[in-house]
Amino acid sequence: HEMYSQNQTGWFPWIYHNCKITDGMRILEIGCGDGTLWNENMAKLPQNISAVLSDISEGMLRDVRRRIGSDSRFSFQAFDCHRIPFASDSFDLVIANHVLFYCDDIAKVCREVSRILVPGGRFLCSTYGKQHMREITDLVQQFHKEIVLSAEVLYERFGLENGENLLAPYFPEIQMRRYEDAIEIAEAEPLISYILSCHGNQNQLLLNQYKEFREFVSARVADGFHITKDAGIFLCRK
Repeated sequence: HEMYSQNQTGWFPWIYHNCKITDGMRILEIGCGDGTLWNENMAKLPQNISAVLSDISEGMLRDVRRRIGSDSRFSFQAFDCHRIPFASDSFDLVIANHVLFYCDDIAKVCREVSRILVPGGRFLCSTYGKQHMREITDLVQQFHKEIVLSAEVLYERFGLENGENLLAPYFPEIQMRRYEDAIEIAEAEPLISYILSCHGNQNQLLLNQYKEFREFVSARVADGFHITKDAGIFLCRK
């Protein structure tokens, strides 16, 4: 994604731009991961804000603390976002970047987010659409029709196509914005590495056919290979 994506803005700067963070805001990020959103945008961040970065993984939060350091604007807390341990009306902005489709009960998480937001507060959540990286799926299935790169289709749980309907019971104002991007690649190895890193059944099915698969992919990408990136955000207001 970093080497071959065409949108020069970058995903995390684009997300930050849409957050519209201003001085004095109280912010919660659920599922903060490695904290890239903040590390890539630290120079733009107002001084007088309070941001709680949360994740279900204590180990992930340790990594984020190391990356951010002793910045008094940030605090860190591990919890499951199905039960957010803050009082009602506590935050001006809640961020969930590629998080909701992993949640067991999306409705419960949305109720919790709505509860902790102040009246007029905003919820920014991102996801994929059904066209995301579809050319890679087509490619591997042309080689072996039984390959499935992901056991679970995330956009069917919470995607650009159905997200508004899932959010509507909890947020009266919702806007969807797409991030315009694509990958253009003419090298086989990075694409093969990406395919082998997926969480599907591809490794076992390709184990005895790796040489043939490499030749197949090399031939397909030699003149350039286009990969659709279909991702975006919902901007919700309480």
